[in-house]
Amino acid sequence: MQKLTSLLLTALFIVALGIPVTAQDATEIMKKSHLAYYYAGDDGLATVNMTIIDKKGRERSREFVMLRLDESDGGNQKYYTYFLKPSDVSRISFMVHKKVDGNDARWIYIPSVDLVKQISADDKNSSFVGSDFSYEDVSGRPWTEDNHTIKSESELDGKAVWVIESIPKKKDKGFARKVSYIDKETFLPLKEEYYNKKDKFIKEMRSVEIKEIEGFLTITHRTMKDIKKNRITHVRFESIDYNVGMTDELFTERYLTNPPAQYIK
Repeated sequence: MQKLTSLLLTALFIVALGIPVTAQDATEIMKKSHLAYYYAGDDGLATVNMTIIDKKGRERSREFVMLRLDESDGGNQKYYTYFLKPSDVSRISFMVHKKVDGNDARWIYIPSVDLVKQISADDKNSSFVGSDFSYEDVSGRPWTEDNHTIKSESELDGKAVWVIESIPKKKDKGFARKVSYIDKETFLPLKEEYYNKKDKFIKEMRSVEIKEIEGFLTITHRTMKDIKKNRITHVRFESIDYNVGMTDELFTERYLTNPPAQYIK
């Protein structure tokens, strides 16, 4: 009993001093954030508009349909993306088999040469169809790949947030560290700052709009800014449906070349 009382007093003392939360707690927050961000429902179907704006204000747009299927919460996932327009990307399709305990498998179908190409794990940080989002940004980076630490607790856009630093466990071409601003109420990331190995600020993600869709809080508008190029990409979800009843069959090479008509019209 005396030992338990001592432990409780120690815990209260730590809280009173404002000592940072442990790495274990930070990891749990990032896990909950990842689940809220990428695992709403058992599957998802969305029509997406992407706008790329360069430093001179010139715009390029893409419209595509995205399908997602989860094996389990926090587990392996499958993604399928089919581009509708403009003509230079029309009929391109992209598929990911996301593996929590291994390298993701990624394929892209290029209709102009009728070629299905597998994207290597080394290319996960490459630009996604010329945007400021990478292939990894589209399907998400598992929280297990980084070490997480709460740096502070703050406020962003009027919302209480945890400020969490994430450092890759293995050397990563995409970033050397990331600072995430996680909404304490929803666990969704409101902002992410990426830094390279020289600790130079290289890109920033912002959640511009969050809506409740079929009972799930969803980021319906987000941006990614390339600091060096002074370029920004907007991604807006025009329509979203969850738990539509997708099957594994949709996420096979057959549908890379022949899109599933029941979801893509």
